Amino acid sequence: MEIYLVGGAVRDELLGREVRERDWLVVGGSAKALLAKGYRQVGKDFPVFLHPDTHEEYALARTERKSAAGHTGFTTDANPQVTLEEDLARRDLTINALAKDERGRVIDPFDGRKDLERRVLRHVTEAFAEDPLRVFRVARFAAQLQGFNIHPDTRSFMAGMAESLAELPAERVWGEFRKALVAPAPQRFIEVLLDCGCLSLWFPELEGIRLDEGLRDAEARYGAIGWSLEPTAIEALSKRLKAPRVFSRLADDIARHGSLLSDWRRADAEELLAAFIAINGFRDPDRRRAALAVAAFKAGVDLDPLDAALARIERELAAERESWPDLSGPEMGARLRQARLDRLAEAQR
Repeated sequence: MEIYLVGGAVRDELLGREVRERDWLVVGGSAKALLAKGYRQVGKDFPVFLHPDTHEEYALARTERKSAAGHTGFTTDANPQVTLEEDLARRDLTINALAKDERGRVIDPFDGRKDLERRVLRHVTEAFAEDPLRVFRVARFAAQLQGFNIHPDTRSFMAGMAESLAELPAERVWGEFRKALVAPAPQRFIEVLLDCGCLSLWFPELEGIRLDEGLRDAEARYGAIGWSLEPTAIEALSKRLKAPRVFSRLADDIARHGSLLSDWRRADAEELLAAFIAINGFRDPDRRRAALAVAAFKAGVDLDPLDAALARIERELAAERESWPDLSGPEMGARLRQARLDRLAEAQR
């Protein structure tokens, strides 16, 4: 039984990038042998095991054969006779079809190291076209690995896979997009898909949109898309991708209220109050600050004074409400609304 470090960890070591996760490949082993050594099995379709001490993933070498439509339509074979090269051959890109043995020797049967030097994203075999998710993976790698270009043959494969993208579940597409959002060059994700004719099925709203690099995280970068889209458009995109609630809500907040918030001193006080009520900005400071941060970035303004004013208003009203007379629910709501409106108008001056 031989164990190799494989995939992205080897690639990132060779590029001098920080290695965040390590994946290991077991050649000549079996589930029985690993379980006997204390590994814990976590995979069903293909055997994956957790190391008893490090809890890193160890997978048995396997081959894959296309047996049905979709990115999951594969039959796998993980018998002990599967070789290292056979396992590496099933991977998407040559730069990911790398392994390193226990002596530190790099095994590179598909010239992945040359492609790293040339900054080329190139498929390993023609089996690349059997998994439509790889279209989005390549676009995501282009966003993560700055300066890398798509090999012409790989681009041709991707272009021919456009219709098969409909087979993918939204969760997998979102997973690749979310990784691209936090990449150093997120715009490359859109550019690659547009270039190979694969943008329109899942991301039609993003044609002509610029994904921002300056915002700090995936949530903010997704929210910023709302700055350039109508609410109905961002709603359609979020629904199609099944974007998590915190992402879709922020993008919707920006689409509906971002411009108003960014120009708050000149806004109509009634409209400004309505915007903060809509985003629950008085009771949910985290949601408010997320919206203000994106609006401030997109408009190039400082909205910290607005956030401070809102926090102050709520502190003052919390103290004042203790001395208010007993009022009915509607009466209390009306009085609270008017108090907030008055203070907002005062803060604008």
